[in-house]
Amino acid sequence: MSPPLFSLTEARSKLTNATREAVIGKNIKHLVNVFSQLPGSENEKKLTLDQVFRAVLEEEIINQASCDNCLAIISLAICGVTEGICTATTPFVLLGDVLDCLPLDHCDRIFTFVEKNVSTWKSNTFYSAGKNYLLRMCNDLLRRLSKSQNTVFCGRIQLFLARLFPISEKSGLNLQSQFNLENVTVYNVNEQESTLGQKQVEDKDDGMEIEEGEMGDDDASTSSSIPIDYNLYRKFWSLQDFFRNPVQCYDKSFWKTFLKFSEEVLTIFKSYKLDDTQASRKKTEELKVEGEHVYFAKFLTSEKLMDLQLSDSNFRRHILLQYLILFQYLKGQVKFKSSNYVLLDEQSIWIEDTTKIVYQLLSEIPPDGDKFSKMVEHILNTEENWNSWKNEGCPSFVKERPVDAKPIKMTRKRPAPEDFLGKGPNKKVLMGNEELTRLWNLCPDNMEACKLESREFMPTLEQFFEEAIEQADPENMVEKEYKVVNNSNYGWRALRLLARRSPHFFLPTNQQFKSLPEYLENMVIKLAKELPPPSEEIKTGEDEEDEDDEDNESLLKENNESPEMLQQKVVTGAMIESFANKLGEHWKTLAPYLEMKDVDIKEIESDSEDVKMRAKLLLVAWQDREGVQATPENLITALNNAQLTELAETLTNDTENCT
Repeated sequence: MSPPLFSLTEARSKLTNATREAVIGKNIKHLVNVFSQLPGSENEKKLTLDQVFRAVLEEEIINQASCDNCLAIISLAICGVTEGICTATTPFVLLGDVLDCLPLDHCDRIFTFVEKNVSTWKSNTFYSAGKNYLLRMCNDLLRRLSKSQNTVFCGRIQLFLARLFPISEKSGLNLQSQFNLENVTVYNVNEQESTLGQKQVEDKDDGMEIEEGEMGDDDASTSSSIPIDYNLYRKFWSLQDFFRNPVQCYDKSFWKTFLKFSEEVLTIFKSYKLDDTQASRKKTEELKVEGEHVYFAKFLTSEKLMDLQLSDSNFRRHILLQYLILFQYLKGQVKFKSSNYVLLDEQSIWIEDTTKIVYQLLSEIPPDGDKFSKMVEHILNTEENWNSWKNEGCPSFVKERPVDAKPIKMTRKRPAPEDFLGKGPNKKVLMGNEELTRLWNLCPDNMEACKLESREFMPTLEQFFEEAIEQADPENMVEKEYKVVNNSNYGWRALRLLARRSPHFFLPTNQQFKSLPEYLENMVIKLAKELPPPSEEIKTGEDEEDEDDEDNESLLKENNESPEMLQQKVVTGAMIESFANKLGEHWKTLAPYLEMKDVDIKEIESDSEDVKMRAKLLLVAWQDREGVQATPENLITALNNAQLTELAETLTNDTENCT
């Protein structure tokens, strides 16, 4: 009996009901069970489920459901891709449908979902299948949005694309260094229609006389300081055409026009400098507090605003920054620039001089002009690196291994404990350096070494309070102000010592002390009654120091012998040759007690089959590793630990005979 054939109508009906239940319950398990029970191939069922997702989403959009239901369906499709019941492009198709059908205010919320799942889109499952869908979806959104009204939304889309695609993605690069020639600045080109020349005539016709002092200080300084006429207005806004298309500057006639207009505009900027007045500082601080951001979508070219624009610091920074960007292009090496576009020497000199003037003007514009100027210079210097990268064809930042290269062996970054811990009973730690190894292994147990009496630095009560007790005795007639208990440093150490060694510190008392010296003096009197009187046999500080010096010298003599002395005690080649013959077949028993690793033991076995030669190789390897620590005493200790007492006695006798 043949298996049942795939029925599109039946499959669509079952999958539709299961999808609606999954959206309501926010659980995909039932949908996966229905999918697995349907007859037919996996490809047929996947394509059917893709259609079902789009149909269910279409119903939600037509019924004007909330964005939550739409996002729930898209999330279900993402889970479906993970479970392998629908194609990887389905979530992106659903996102495109939603953004195409919903108004812009709802698209903002849908795009927030897209931003939050950027890590999902960049995963191996979704990236290759959906990157083109996401790019097309974002470009469609940008076409619908207004750059002046929806500035923040447009910026979010650009940032999302920057996070999604790698830096070397060619679709986001202006490889041929093309300019946006459609960005045309419209201004009044008819002098007869200009209102700048009619301003004084209108003031006279009004017949109104303005008394001195009626005009505000800001208006007076703005209108009288800058002589604005139509020629200045026309020349100023004509420069925007050069900023829009810098290639014109390579033409001699256009360059003369640009040079003339620029000198006049920069002269105006140099002659009329903006002041960091109290009012402007107050306004800037208010904007910082309120978190407002001033955005200029496009220059306003009204003649009535000309005087206000020239006195606006933000506007002036825009114009000067355009100059710097233009100069960088004219001087820079651009791969797709025509070979005819070459600057003359006089042009290069003028650009260098003017660049210094522009930076100087930027540093004089309040607020924080000097900081802003340095920041712009740093950004433009960084831009040179990007220009060089584009000229080289935008190579990938990821260095790929050559095809014919040998595979890299995986090595452990951090050594395992067995690499530096010995295998003998003493577990000698190998520090990689002879002196460090010797110092580390002075005491087998580091915790026991920390508990030694020689590391007890806390003085006794008798030693510490000896001077204070003497000063507290009335017979010694020490004035109060000269007593050691008045020293704050001494008081702090005295409290710590009392807390560790004196029971009086924790006993309750009815006395109230106003100061620490008063409390310590009381404690000193109590201790003087309990402690035995100092005898003549008590050593002075100098005697104690001398004794400590003697102990240190003896310790140095024991543990820090000179290299020459250690070199005289090491085993010699003749001793190794003689003892290897006696060791013979017992070499493998001794090896672990000489801190030899399994790898070294196997290597010795592979080098020779003669047991005497293996014993010699073992002793030589031990000598090379230990260096000056390869002494007969250490070898005898290892033999005794390995229960090779006869060989240990033999080596002891040989050593005594040699000495």
